[in-house]
Amino acid sequence: MKLYNTLTRKKETFKPIEEGKVRMYVCGPTVYNLIHIGNARPMIVFDTVRRYFEYKGYEVNYVSNFTDVDDKIIKKAMEEGVDAKVISERYIKEAQKDMAAMNVKEATHHPKATEEIDGMIDMIQTLIEKGHAYASEGTVYFRTRSFPEYGKLSKKNIDDLEAGHREIKVTGEEGKEDPLDFVLWKPKKEGEPSWPSPWGEGRPGWHIECSVMSKKYLGEEIDIHAGGEDLIFPHHENEIAQSEACNGKMFAHYWMHNGFLNINNVKMSKSLGNFFTVREISEKYDLQVLRFFMLSAHYRSPLNFSADLMEASKNGLDRIVTAAERLRSLTGTQAAMSDDEKAVLAQLEALVGKYEQAMEDDFNTADAISAIFEIVKLSNVSVSENSSKALISKFVERIETLCGVLGIETKRQEMLLDADIEALIGQRQEARKARDFARADAIRDELAQKGIILEDTREGVKWKRA
Repeated sequence: MKLYNTLTRKKETFKPIEEGKVRMYVCGPTVYNLIHIGNARPMIVFDTVRRYFEYKGYEVNYVSNFTDVDDKIIKKAMEEGVDAKVISERYIKEAQKDMAAMNVKEATHHPKATEEIDGMIDMIQTLIEKGHAYASEGTVYFRTRSFPEYGKLSKKNIDDLEAGHREIKVTGEEGKEDPLDFVLWKPKKEGEPSWPSPWGEGRPGWHIECSVMSKKYLGEEIDIHAGGEDLIFPHHENEIAQSEACNGKMFAHYWMHNGFLNINNVKMSKSLGNFFTVREISEKYDLQVLRFFMLSAHYRSPLNFSADLMEASKNGLDRIVTAAERLRSLTGTQAAMSDDEKAVLAQLEALVGKYEQAMEDDFNTADAISAIFEIVKLSNVSVSENSSKALISKFVERIETLCGVLGIETKRQEMLLDADIEALIGQRQEARKARDFARADAIRDELAQKGIILEDTREGVKWKRA
């Protein structure tokens, strides 16, 4: 299996640290709002990478964090007049709802930054003791030049970086020894969440969070670290510097980064009004369509989102689901497989091999989907009611399995969009207020039949897809 390693800028044969096991860390979202489709791309891509490793028999320890302390979260909390934890907990729940709707498997561990502060303080102290960090008036900085390999991931030259900083005077950073030094711990500001530390009340810098969570749940040395290409510099570069300076060993053997997502060939931004949340997309499409769309291009390529491309993905997905449903509807004969059928089976297995070859060439999901379409075409022309049960079941099993690796469901459900579900929940609440409990129970049963589980809590009704 080959994957493209951002660190070496080439495809490499994957060799795990521990035979049969994969330790994988994927940077998760900062939870201050609903996740957008840019967040969705790494979630879907690296969930698929994980699924393929599991398909090949690996045991995957998959860690993806929630950044639940951040300037944007604090700003939103101040705007609403609530505690920052209220904001982060709200949007963690919403993110989990969207991830489930996109068929993203739950991570082995989903750590939250605020629950790992002690580990961050420990790592910062170790960096200070080793001469890689220093405290200045309540702020702790990483001494960037103390790590000779700084820039090895982003291929940035430290002297060029310094030249770029020379003219920049940053208020509040007078305590830095060097303009390139970055923050590990920042002092408390009025109204912000904070924790006690040897350097005074404060909170961690963003980069140290992922280093600590990765170390706690995966160990000092991991197989794969992944995320969007916007994280290569400075986030992942800084993670390498502080982790390797602290632990004295290679942090991650392989670095994987997905390409940017554009909207109608323009970079997505709120200011341009071309910014879409996953929830907004779910009001128009089953999120299986979004997943299929995301996997229809190579993960490292830039991906252009448009209504036309989503419609094409919807049609492509429907073609696969229709073929799978047709196969499942065939009763077939009890006869043993004929020689002609054995020849068809050999063609099927060759296409399975083509699928695996695509996935093992740096997870080329676009070519893997093409192989599935070839299997669909073969089934449409070669399998009928007169085929043997053995051949029919083999086609069903192969299509379901290969689509399953991509996180694509092949059983058509009467798909309720999120907006439909919320509307039915509203009707149920009205029925309960009117003490029409029969109607309320009927709505709950209707939702349950469509795979929607309701939970009545003090905060209101929560729902999830089964």
